[in-house]
Amino acid sequence: MQKTPTKRSIKSLDFNCDLAQGYGVYKNNSEYEFLNYVSSVNISCGFHAGDPLTIRKAMLAAKDKNVAIGAHIGYSDIQGFGYRSMELGDDELEALVIYQVGAIMSFAKAYNLEIEHVRPHGAMYKKAAEDFWFASVIARAIQKCSQWLTYCGASGEVIEKVGEYIKIPVSEEIILEKQYNQDLEIEYSLPDIADTEVCMKRLQNILHTSQVNNTSDGLTIANIDSIHFSNKYPNSIEIIQRANSLISPEPVRYGRVKASGWVD
Repeated sequence: MQKTPTKRSIKSLDFNCDLAQGYGVYKNNSEYEFLNYVSSVNISCGFHAGDPLTIRKAMLAAKDKNVAIGAHIGYSDIQGFGYRSMELGDDELEALVIYQVGAIMSFAKAYNLEIEHVRPHGAMYKKAAEDFWFASVIARAIQKCSQWLTYCGASGEVIEKVGEYIKIPVSEEIILEKQYNQDLEIEYSLPDIADTEVCMKRLQNILHTSQVNNTSDGLTIANIDSIHFSNKYPNSIEIIQRANSLISPEPVRYGRVKASGWVD
């Protein structure tokens, strides 16, 4: 039985961003500015972005900043940056996930690190938020890599049901710039709202009441563990800097352990 969201203030919240979003001669060095403000990173695994040297650079940068490291999985779609939908059988999807998570786990092992979570990207992220069975296949594949990994995805009923059904820890995520309907579904047909003040108002609502602004000019209560920050907007760095002035982020697992009383 999934959790029922309740209106409450939030004391602990993870901030995450994507790394290794380049490939070959196509670099994305601006993403590294975010490492000063996040508590976890999602490292592209080479299918929608990332190559061995780019992944290595991202891994070592994350290690230097002592942030939680995760695998950023996506469709095999370098040309489309993983934004194009693909129809895959369950076996194909499982193999795709295991292959990518395994690559990041191997890099982590080489540098005495552990990965802690897995987050889908682009079209895979969208479908995983809508399709329970699709998300369940991803979750099972993650579990086959390690029972300790957390499955990260869009906040809502699907990820909660998958967590209960597969018995996998989940991290529910909100993106401040996206527009959500009353059912907490991202309205991909609507433009992103990357206004700094609007994003800060949304974050304040989340911190004080666990509620997300929706497209009906109301608020929807949600279970929220993490906020995802993108570097694709002109004011992206300003948004995450301002967010840090409202709360100091902590990795999902650390926040939960801290809440249990095991650490101060």
